[in-house]
Amino acid sequence: MTTLAPRRDDSTVLADSWAMLRRNLTHITRSPDTMITALALPVMLMLLFVYVFGGAIDTGSAYIDYVVPGIILLCAAFGSATTAVSVSADMTDGIVDRFRTLPIARSAVLNGHVLASVVRNLITSALVVAVALLMGFRPTTDPLRWLGVVGVLALFVFALSYLSTALGLLAKNPEAANGFTFVILFLPYVSSAFVPAETMPTWLRWFAENQPVTPIIETVRGLLMDTPIGNSAWLAVGWCIAIAAVGYAAATTLYRRRTAR
Repeated sequence: MTTLAPRRDDSTVLADSWAMLRRNLTHITRSPDTMITALALPVMLMLLFVYVFGGAIDTGSAYIDYVVPGIILLCAAFGSATTAVSVSADMTDGIVDRFRTLPIARSAVLNGHVLASVVRNLITSALVVAVALLMGFRPTTDPLRWLGVVGVLALFVFALSYLSTALGLLAKNPEAANGFTFVILFLPYVSSAFVPAETMPTWLRWFAENQPVTPIIETVRGLLMDTPIGNSAWLAVGWCIAIAAVGYAAATTLYRRRTAR
C-alpha cells in the first residue's frame, strides 16, 4: 500500500486535527462507560481517604481540603493513561491503514487523541471538584486562580497524553498499553497528594519531593487553598514541558516507524 505524503500547510494540519478531535470525542460520547470509569475511581478514592483514613491523618487543616488537589491530579493521570489504550486500539484494528490512504496530515491522528484527552479529562476533573464541594471541600480562591488551576491541569494532561500516546504506540496491543501506563498511575501515590512528604521515610521523602507530580500538586493546592507555592509553579511548568517534549518526540518517531511498514 502506498502511503500518501502528508500535506504541510498549517491550516490543513489544524483542519485535519480538528476532524480527528471530533472523531475521538464522538467515540467518547458513544462509550459513556469510559467517562464513568474515569470518574468513578477518583471519586471512590476520595471517599476512601476522606472518610476512612482522613481522621487519622494530620495535615494541619481539614483533610478534604488537603487531599482534593491530589485527587484531581490522580483523575487527570488516570484519564490520560487511557489514551494509550485508544491509540493502541487504532494501531491494531486497521483504521490507521485507512487513514494512510487519505490526504490528511500524519500528525493529525496523534493530535486528535491528545486533544480529546485534554477535553475529556478537564470535564472529569470538573465533575470530581463538584463531588468534592458536596463533600465539604472549601477552596479559598478567586476566578483568576481558578483559571490558573485549569491552565496547570490542561498542561499536565497534555503532557501525560503525549507520553501515553508514545506508550500506546510502543505496545503491541491495548492490553499491553494498559499495563505500560501503570507507572503513570503510581506516581501520584508517592507524592504529597495524600500525606505531606515530610512524614515519609528519608529515602522515600527525597523521591516524593523530587518527582514530577509533587510540584504540580503543590501548585494546584496553592492556587485552590492559598497556601505557599514557592518555586513549585516553575517546577510544575518545567516538568510538564519536559514530559510533553519527550512524549511528542517519542510518539512522532514511533508513529512514523509503525506507519512506514
